[in-house]
Amino acid sequence: MKYKALVATLLLTLSAGAFSATKLPHIVILATGGTIAGSAASSTQTTGYKAGALGVDTLINAVPALKDVANVTGEQVANIGSENMTSDVILKLSDRVNQLLAQDDVDGVVITHGTDTLDETPYFLNLTVKSNKPVVFTASMRPATAISADGPMNLLEAVTVAADPDAKGRGVMVVLNDRIGAARFVTKTNATTLDTFKAPEEGYLGVIVGGKPEFETRVEKIHTLRSVFDVRQVKTLPQVVIIYGYQDDPEYMYDAAIAHHAAGIIYAGTGAGSVSVRSAAGIEKAEKAGIVVVRASRTGSGVVPVDSQQPGLVSDSLNPAKARILLMTALTQTKNPELIQQYFHTY
Repeated sequence: MKYKALVATLLLTLSAGAFSATKLPHIVILATGGTIAGSAASSTQTTGYKAGALGVDTLINAVPALKDVANVTGEQVANIGSENMTSDVILKLSDRVNQLLAQDDVDGVVITHGTDTLDETPYFLNLTVKSNKPVVFTASMRPATAISADGPMNLLEAVTVAADPDAKGRGVMVVLNDRIGAARFVTKTNATTLDTFKAPEEGYLGVIVGGKPEFETRVEKIHTLRSVFDVRQVKTLPQVVIIYGYQDDPEYMYDAAIAHHAAGIIYAGTGAGSVSVRSAAGIEKAEKAGIVVVRASRTGSGVVPVDSQQPGLVSDSLNPAKARILLMTALTQTKNPELIQQYFHTY
């Protein structure tokens, strides 16, 4: 009898363990390449490595602790350095995320990405994902082969955030270096350091302490489910270019944008989006050609105010790279300047 009772207890324990495992959230990791999948010739090499050298299965297998926080599966969407990210790839990524999150058996998505344009792709998904399930981007500043590579911990923490019930409805997030950033605000602020991703004015959504996400705030700007943007049937995004403002900036840059049939121009202006006389002339020509022009600031933070003495629309607090993402997305819906300006104030 004692033997039978012992066997029964053991079976019950194993059954409970199996049941518990099936209750872990299902998180899908979509890999796009970047430094987190990078490989170098030596363990001390942190520059000059090959980005996107490793596949998604290698990334997952390098972090055995993932199995303790979620049932993880992976897909390879691309394998490139994020300096080579294109609108075609981000459209494909947005579409795949929407497909996955529409499934009842998927609880969240984590996306691995290079850091160079990590302030752009997450913001595009923040505008175009139609779900309140967590979408979390992560990356690394050191290749996978480096001493103290930051990728494995960043991946574990990203999955931990995506698996947390309190992560729902917060918009697309970016997790690196123990911090949880909002796609709307976070940006790369240093070329090489581990703590490069920050939101200088707005701060973080939260932090990760002892393996547990600690959320502190939410983003009031419109995102995901409340967004009017739906690109699921869009095959190509309108062409939007960035023109940088500086001393002696030439008018012919606008001639080039017109000649190449750009749909929009982001002017990365000095100060609060100030426009030189040369750029003002170029903007006037561009607008006459039907191009939507939006003034942003090259300073990296702060709001560009509406100014009747300056041409073009304004980006609100979006930096030039993020402003380009919003203008591309907005132009899939409308070319109405008043409506586009409203988008910049609310997204």
